[in-house]
Amino acid sequence: MTEVLFFFEVVLAGLLAGTMYSLVALGFVLIYKASSTFNFAQGAMVFFAVLSFVGFMELGLSFTVAFIVTIMLMVLVGYSTQKLVIQPLMNQSEDTVLMATIGLGFVLEGLAQAVWGVEVRRLDLGIGDFPIQWVVDSTGLFISALDLTAGLVAGVLILVLALLFRYTKMGLGLRAVADDPGAASSIGIPLSNIMLLVWSAAGVVALVAGMLWGARAGVQFALVDLALKALPVLIIGGFSSIPGAIVGGLIIGSTEKVLEVYIGPYFGGGIEVWAPFVLAIMFLLWRPEGLFGEKIIRRV
Repeated sequence: MTEVLFFFEVVLAGLLAGTMYSLVALGFVLIYKASSTFNFAQGAMVFFAVLSFVGFMELGLSFTVAFIVTIMLMVLVGYSTQKLVIQPLMNQSEDTVLMATIGLGFVLEGLAQAVWGVEVRRLDLGIGDFPIQWVVDSTGLFISALDLTAGLVAGVLILVLALLFRYTKMGLGLRAVADDPGAASSIGIPLSNIMLLVWSAAGVVALVAGMLWGARAGVQFALVDLALKALPVLIIGGFSSIPGAIVGGLIIGSTEKVLEVYIGPYFGGGIEVWAPFVLAIMFLLWRPEGLFGEKIIRRV
C-alpha cells in the first residue's frame, strides 16, 4: 500500500510540475498561432520578467505594486516588439521572423542582466515548500504546498486564457489571423492589434511562469533553458493548440518524474533532464504534428 501511495505521489508531483510546463508552452503557442513562428525569445522573456519583478521589489516596491509594474513593463516589451520588430517584418518569410525572435532573446537576456545584475536572487512568494498536513492526514500523500499552489495558479491562468481565446471576439480574431492573415486583414481584422495583444499576453504569461519557477529554483539565468523544456511539450501537444499545450505539459511532467524515480537510478540519475526530449523524438517519428496539431500537407 505504501508503494502505491508513493507512486501516486510521484505522478501527482509530476502533474503539478506539468501545469507549469503547460504555462510556459502557452506563451509559445500564442505567438505561433498568430505568426506561425516559434518564438525563441520566450525563455528570455521569462527570465527578463521575473528578474525585473525581483528587481522592483529590491527597490522597495511592495509585492502587489511590483507585480503591476512588471505587467506594465511586459506589455511595453510586447508593444515595442510588435512595433519595432514584428510589424516591419510582417510581409517577410517565417524564417526571417524566426531569426528576429532569436535576436530578441539575446537582447532581452543582456538587457535584464545589464539593468538588474547577474547574481542569483531568491524569490519568496510567502508559500512554504513543505507537505500540506491535512493532505497527509487524509490521504497519506506528501504534496508540497508550493507545488500545489503553483500548479493551481498555472491551471487557472491557462483556463482563463483558453476561454478568452475560445469564446471572445478577440479570440476569434486571433484564430482568423492564424488561419489566413491576408483574408483576416481583408475583412477588417487589425493584424497589428492582434499581434500586439498576443505579444503582451505572452509577456504576462512569461511573468507568472517565471515567478512560479523562480520561487522553486531561484531567479537565475538557468530559467532561460528551463523555459525551453516547453519544446517537448509543444512537440507532443502540437505547436498551435492550447489544449495540446495543457495535455503535453501533463504528459511531460508526469512521465519525467516517474522515469526519474523508477528508471533514473539505473542511469545514475538526472534522466528527467533529457528523457522528455527522447519522448518528443518518439512522438515526432510517430505523429509529427503532435496530438492536437494540424496536419499540414505540402506538395512540391
